[in-house]
Amino acid sequence: MTGRSNPDPDPRGLSEERTPPGATPPAESGTSTGTGPYRPPRRGWASGPLLIIWSLALLFALFFLVYAILLALA
Repeated sequence: MTGRSNPDPDPRGLSEERTPPGATPPAESGTSTGTGPYRPPRRGWASGPLLIIWSLALLFALFFLVYAILLALA
């Protein structure tokens, strides 16, 4: 068995990482993305982004309307 490695490492070198049988494991760290109180996601778009999108669309349409009128008059 010279080519195989032991999947279970030597427990003597892992004394700080392992919990002895019957002991309480350490608490989990709070670094996951699910920390904090649960807040359900809002439905729909907020009014700010919608106002910006509609304003840009209106300006875009007005620009081409004025451009078409100027081309028709020239």
